[in-house]
Amino acid sequence: MPSALNWSDWTPVPGAPHLAPATLVELLDGGQAFRWRPEAGGVWLGAWSDHLVRLSLDEAGALRYSAPKPIAARVAAALPRYLFGHDTLAAVDALPWRSDPHLARCLEAFPGLTILRQPLGETLLGFLCSATKQIVQIKQMIALLAERHGASIMPGLNRLPTWAELAEISEPDLRACLLGFRARYIHDTAQFLAAHPGWLEEIETLPYPEAKERLRLLSGVGEKVADCVLLFGAGRLEAFPVDTWILKAMARRYGLEGWTPAQVSHFGRVHFGAQAGLAQQYLFAYERAQGR
Repeated sequence: MPSALNWSDWTPVPGAPHLAPATLVELLDGGQAFRWRPEAGGVWLGAWSDHLVRLSLDEAGALRYSAPKPIAARVAAALPRYLFGHDTLAAVDALPWRSDPHLARCLEAFPGLTILRQPLGETLLGFLCSATKQIVQIKQMIALLAERHGASIMPGLNRLPTWAELAEISEPDLRACLLGFRARYIHDTAQFLAAHPGWLEEIETLPYPEAKERLRLLSGVGEKVADCVLLFGAGRLEAFPVDTWILKAMARRYGLEGWTPAQVSHFGRVHFGAQAGLAQQYLFAYERAQGR
């Protein structure tokens, strides 16, 4: 297991803001990414691409990391961009919190919350698993895909299969990873991407409306999944994903009762502006906390 590895000493994450424990939990376990799990003592173990890392907060709330020594240098180079690839302070300041008291409450409840900058292909895979599923179930599917079909990062932990590797896996073998009907989405998408080299990578360079339109050509990708992929995997902060929590929040806090997801998404992009996706994450975190 990863706990038996030779880990580096705990080291501060360069440029990381001080965080409250609730903010760290929401950042790593709030539905942006699905490869983080809690360990004893407030430690989080996570992986993306071929990186493996542990994160924790010290007594003052400073974020620190530890990585397996053979890959510690690679993790150190990649971690700041993964965690803080956006200028969050500037993005938060650009939000309309001064005239929006509910947004101001959300920002106060989770100071320092930001948007992870994940690999686009992994983000697409994760959100193709998300249809009608809760976070814990998505994590289970993702873990099985890595365990059964991904190459080893370190003893005890595999990376996720690439889309080229997924194209070689049969739909029944995908279903065996508890994917259900989502296996067809992933199988069809893998075949499409195999037939169109570079297609997915081009998404990151396109304007938001065109990128979203192209993503929706893929099997199983609707409005919400496309926006999640663009926000969490392509850094498009103008994307405003709408799920059940956001529908409730926007109805309860902004009077949008009976609005469709598409209408709410449009309202979010207009009201919150170019950083709408960051506002969405604060709204989502606050609403889930109230629900608990």
